[in-house]
Amino acid sequence: MFAIVDVGGKQYRAEEGHELVVDRLDAAEGSTVELNAILVGSPDELRVGGEPSRVTAKVVEHLRGPKLVVLKFTPKRGYKRKMGFRSALTRLSVEQIG
Repeated sequence: MFAIVDVGGKQYRAEEGHELVVDRLDAAEGSTVELNAILVGSPDELRVGGEPSRVTAKVVEHLRGPKLVVLKFTPKRGYKRKMGFRSALTRLSVEQIG
């Protein structure tokens, strides 16, 4: 069984026992969060909307994404500016869909 969940304005496919990496959630490590399921499906049927379904997930860890390098450069002027950015992420372990 799988579900499409909406987390932070983005949609992810969640399956029981799998992990998701989403934008940082305001929840402590080890805590349980409930996510809204937009679509729930199995090999036999597919439910869209209707009765609200919940996906229960456990916060495994908070981490940071890979470094993205941003470079501003003006030719012939000797102007260079290099900045780095790492997004804040949360790893979730999907426990139950229902």
